[in-house]
Amino acid sequence: MSGGHKARKRFGQNFLSDASIIARIVDAINPQSDDNMVEIGPGQAALTRKLLEQLDALDVIEIDRDLVARLEPLREQYPGLHIHSADALKFDFRQLQKAADKKLRVVGNLPYNISTPLLFHLLEQADIIKDMYFMLQKEVVERMAALPGGGDYGRLSIMVQYRCQVDNLFVVPPTAFSPQPKIDSAIVRLTPHAELPHPARDEKYFAQLVNHAFTQRRKTLRKSLKSFIPAAQMEAIGIDPMRRPETLSIAEFVGLANIPVENCPGPA
Repeated sequence: MSGGHKARKRFGQNFLSDASIIARIVDAINPQSDDNMVEIGPGQAALTRKLLEQLDALDVIEIDRDLVARLEPLREQYPGLHIHSADALKFDFRQLQKAADKKLRVVGNLPYNISTPLLFHLLEQADIIKDMYFMLQKEVVERMAALPGGGDYGRLSIMVQYRCQVDNLFVVPPTAFSPQPKIDSAIVRLTPHAELPHPARDEKYFAQLVNHAFTQRRKTLRKSLKSFIPAAQMEAIGIDPMRRPETLSIAEFVGLANIPVENCPGPA
């Protein structure tokens, strides 16, 4: 697919154009011919073509109708290409699971402006996903992979790692794109856990508690979570209420969320 499409800021478009980086991404994904693969934001099909060379079928989701029209001719060469003109943020990925024992493999160069909400949308459907390979802002990948105690560790780290193993694979420089972004990107692999290591009794409540803690991350747990959990209940499960939220592991946050409701006043 040749040039001619002007990248649109409203869609956060930066098209991958470096052949060596594309080859490295494909090597990391290691596509098998019968994979149930989905690409989000195929753009100008730089990665799409390389995937189609190795796959029997590929579903792509593209919001830009101009790009959808430019993808259509590829179907003559690759009849297994299925194009969905849709917003990935609102897309029901479950419809693409063709067999119960064949989970989705999801790949994509995610637009910076929607990367976090799109990740959360996909995590809600993690039970049907085998793995995910995404190009994201380097700093977003670092936050996703961060461990307790550092400045990068926060709500995103916990909510992604609650559901997935996170592997920060490699950095992609701005020169690999057209137009060039002003920041570095990185490739991340997310592998949903077959069984959650630390299951929360009520995942919605767990998410609320984590979110609330990090909206006031400079405060101690005693202060930031006082509307959720009394300090005495934190101490009862071995958590010092004078700690700050970025020092807690996922298991400890789940422990807080799993305190019986009758022992806690709940959020105000």
